[in-house]
Order: sequence, then C-alpha cells, then structure tokens
Amino acid sequence: MEHHQLCDSEYRFMEVVWDNAPLPSGRLVELCAQKLGWKKSTTYTVLKKLCGKGLVSNENATVSVLVPRQEVTAAESAAFVDRTFGGSLPGFVAAFLGGRKLSAKEAEELKRLIDAHKEG
Repeated sequence: MEHHQLCDSEYRFMEVVWDNAPLPSGRLVELCAQKLGWKKSTTYTVLKKLCGKGLVSNENATVSVLVPRQEVTAAESAAFVDRTFGGSLPGFVAAFLGGRKLSAKEAEELKRLIDAHKEG
C-alpha cells in the first residue's frame, strides 16, 4: 500500500471529499467554506496539492476520489503506531486502553480481528 501522509487540514479536506464525491468543484468550495471556514483560494490550493499527490482528481470541474478513505486511514494509523510506539501494536493498544475496561462485545470483536489477521 502506498503511503499517503496528510497534514490535519488535508485530512479534514479529504473527509469533505469522501463524504460528498463526486461533486462539482464549486460545491466543494461551498462545503469547505461551511465546514472548514476556508476561502475559495485555500480550497483550490489544497485541491491542487492533493491532485498532485494522486488522492483526488479534478476533471471538467468535477472532483472525484482516487484513493478510498480506508486506505488513507490505514496508512495514517500505521504511521502513528510507528512514530509513537516504535511500531508496537500491543504497546499502542495498552496505551489506548489506559485503565479502561473492554465490554464483552468489544473484546470479542478484537479477538475476531486478531484471528482474521494472524499469520499462518
């Protein structure tokens, strides 16, 4: 999987695109003004940058998604675990849980995830 590292503002922009694409670029400008408080020039600057990164396309004034949300969130999550916990998933889970207890349903769901992704 190609790594798509996004800064916070780019990620918030992508959330608007993921939730609404495909959409006319003029509508994207309106949504970014409403949801992010951005000027038209800011929206077009970020749109151009993310087109350059290959995440979205802007053809005939229609903005479309090229990389799905799941792929970007997986890359972002992996980068966070690498950066903050030296790549240790158990270390991340322990820190995330802190003193909190899992419900039986959450524990079962995590067991299923682990079994589905176990090597061998």
